[in-house]
Amino acid sequence: MLILFIIAAIVFRIVMLAISMRNEKALRENRAIEYGSRNSRWLALAHITFYIAASIEGLARPTSFDLVTIIGLALYGFGAVMLLVVAFLLGRFWTVKLMIARDHVLITHPLFRWVRHPNYYLNILPELLGFRAYAARLFHSYGRPGDLRGAAWHPHTPGGKSDAQALPWLLTD
Repeated sequence: MLILFIIAAIVFRIVMLAISMRNEKALRENRAIEYGSRNSRWLALAHITFYIAASIEGLARPTSFDLVTIIGLALYGFGAVMLLVVAFLLGRFWTVKLMIARDHVLITHPLFRWVRHPNYYLNILPELLGFRAYAARLFHSYGRPGDLRGAAWHPHTPGGKSDAQALPWLLTD
């Protein structure tokens, strides 16, 4: 099921990217101006890297399907729906880049009055947190109390113990 989720998430993002590229091409033909192009490239690279890292971690450290993974799936679903809503509301002006069209119009939909940047706060953050929580089973990759199989070793823990072994010490001092 995890592999299907990862494939579906990637396909969804590719479809949305295709829509963005189509809109961007039309905006450029109408002399729209792009702002922060370097930031857009870095954000896209970070987004892709995050997806890859969470996917690898999730596949390398499988865990059980529980409340955390359900919450992650719900968060991801919320973020994906909000992306569709924002793209629909912005229509031909929606892209993954910051572009201002010569004939832009102010979107007065309540969503844009309630949340200053809904694409960031209602799409990207929940999507990435949800993807991470579901794909890599957030918090579960380090094992459960007493289960040291997934624990990571850090030199900053007392006596070079794993996170799971050091946790009681961290909570008591």
